[in-house]
Amino acid sequence: MEPSQSSQSPRLINRELSWLEFNQRVLEEARDPSVLLLERVKFLAIVSSNLDEFFMVRVAGLKRQLAAGETSGGPDGLTPSETLAAVSRRAHELSTAQHRCWIEELQPALEHEGVVIVSPGDATAAEREHLAQYVRRTLLPVLTPLAIDPGHPFPYLANGSLCLVASIRSSTPSPLPPTRLVVVHLPTGVVPRFVPLPPLASDSGTHRFMRLEDVVSLELPWLYHGYDIDSCHAIRVTRDAEITVESVQGEDLLTAVESSLRDRRMGDAVRLQYDADLPQHVLSLLVESLELGGDDLYPGAGFTAFADLFQLYGAVDAPLLKDAPKTPRPVPAFEAAPDVWSAIRAGDVLVQHPYQSFDAVTRFVEEAAVDPKVLAIKMTLYRVNATSPIALALTKAAEHGKEVAVLVELKARFDEAANIRWARALEAVGAHVVYGLPNYKTHCKACLVVRQEADGVRRYCHLGTGNYNAKTAALYTDFGLFTCRQSFGEDLTEVFNLLTGYMRPRPMHHLLMAPTGLRSALVDRIRREADHARAGRAARVVLKLNSLVDPALIEELYAASRAGVDVALIVRGICCLRPSVPGLSERIVARSIVDRYLEHARVYSFDNGGEPEIFLASADWMPRNLDHRIELAFPIVDPALKQVVLEFLCVQLADTVKARQFDADGRSARLVPAGRHPIRAQEKAYELLVLPEVVAREAPVAPEVKPRAAFAHEHSAPRAGHHATP
Repeated sequence: MEPSQSSQSPRLINRELSWLEFNQRVLEEARDPSVLLLERVKFLAIVSSNLDEFFMVRVAGLKRQLAAGETSGGPDGLTPSETLAAVSRRAHELSTAQHRCWIEELQPALEHEGVVIVSPGDATAAEREHLAQYVRRTLLPVLTPLAIDPGHPFPYLANGSLCLVASIRSSTPSPLPPTRLVVVHLPTGVVPRFVPLPPLASDSGTHRFMRLEDVVSLELPWLYHGYDIDSCHAIRVTRDAEITVESVQGEDLLTAVESSLRDRRMGDAVRLQYDADLPQHVLSLLVESLELGGDDLYPGAGFTAFADLFQLYGAVDAPLLKDAPKTPRPVPAFEAAPDVWSAIRAGDVLVQHPYQSFDAVTRFVEEAAVDPKVLAIKMTLYRVNATSPIALALTKAAEHGKEVAVLVELKARFDEAANIRWARALEAVGAHVVYGLPNYKTHCKACLVVRQEADGVRRYCHLGTGNYNAKTAALYTDFGLFTCRQSFGEDLTEVFNLLTGYMRPRPMHHLLMAPTGLRSALVDRIRREADHARAGRAARVVLKLNSLVDPALIEELYAASRAGVDVALIVRGICCLRPSVPGLSERIVARSIVDRYLEHARVYSFDNGGEPEIFLASADWMPRNLDHRIELAFPIVDPALKQVVLEFLCVQLADTVKARQFDADGRSARLVPAGRHPIRAQEKAYELLVLPEVVAREAPVAPEVKPRAAFAHEHSAPRAGHHATP
């Protein structure tokens, strides 16, 4: 019988509020004194960067729904208006907590370690002279002051750009027209936000900086000579950054995306960040000009745009204040073989990034590009860094006369420009470049190499959970699988024929693909576990995801829980499922890990009556992934590699250092060890690769998933008084 649900307790948690709860977990890392100081600074930058994207995409989307008159409730029961109000309250709490973290915790701690952000009033005479010369020689040519008066209407404030707004008045007679208000765009994209100051003679061990806005403010009387400066404050506008591309293909799509990128900077304003002591008449002008409401205003205490703290992290050479570098481990199979082809022919190869080097993937494509026996390379590119060695290798392969087909996803949000550049470069050398199916993003990560060998043509495959991006591969945890099994090669050939020629794929041996069959395959496997549970057999589902949003699949997990299936969720970000609700989800536990690396791998594990099925995937459990994207889930069929993934899941579920456990309201609380040695999953994963024989003996052979009460008692317990609030 279905449990009764009150209107105050819907079956799903609002996805926007769940995302903000994830950002709260990131903020906790910035506030954690056990984290090295500059890593805490970086976490605070991540919080700000995350919020920027949240406002540009999610808040902007809610505002568009309101403008369109949308009043119906979402899967969680909240209307767009109710969601926006709740989001505003939570986002303001996070903003306040960010400033408190910086002012009360991080900035004093940095000063104690000799990293000083100098205020204008504390600058020495020598530093003042140094800054004056810096403004005159370096800044002045790139600064753009804009007057506001009847002849100069309110200027356009670009998305995300830091500006100074100053009230000024003429102090000397002049034939030139006077102005009372000016805006100065600060070019943080081309000059540092934290301007380094020369070391003091008394202490050469310190790192002294002044923020760019303070430098310009200090020299504003010189810039506006003949004026008195009544006030000067920093502001920053966030705008709707969603781009809309009509259903076009080929060169028309590329041109349409390029045009939309130009429009992105012109979107409607959705947030104004500003110094809290900004004069009211200036604030009123900004609110009116930007067409903002009271909920869109985010005053701050002395700092705007914490995302620029990434620059401070990079500018300070203090190894003791940062995580020690971890050298990625080589891939033994590739190290022991004369080439990648013989390594893969010897057996499937599983790679874990960033614990193992991404060079294995780069080498796979680079060797294919120059190997005279390679006939063709087919690949998907979703997020490509500007200096991508993989994209360079593909251009080289095309120049060597190989058949090269590349699907470049032009609509990968915020990576469109880099993808367009590589699309044009690949086309220029004769590669076949396609942009995907109409109305579907191609999000799967796949590479197929066709090689002529003595016994015939052989297909080598790489399938991954993460992007073909060397930069993010050093920061995100992901899996990649190399195989030359004929059945996988046939499946991947079907996928690429669909992507390039719209050929309908035949039934596949192994791969599950969205939007054609992944959803139904997942439902079948969840229901199979429920059947096992009803028959009295052990039944277990372990899911590692970035986001769990899809209402239909959540309902399947609820039903499985009621049937007796133990479900363990490891969800980095959004989790709309309510765990541990009596009669609904009492056999479901949900956790999140926030640590040094971004948890990015998607893993689906089904116990299957003692014959586990394990899939690695590019897809989160969200409607957009399952219904509106080309995604792939691929099984691990080698028994030894299955064991590796099971051990990985064990370690994730055993984390008591960086794990948080969700409650039924979507809040998360840290876990602490309960009578056993603390386990930090990311450290343990690295150790498993360094000393696999020793560590494997310490780890369980399969993840034991239990109802929340038993799990918390045996493995860990929420820390008393530690709740996820700012």
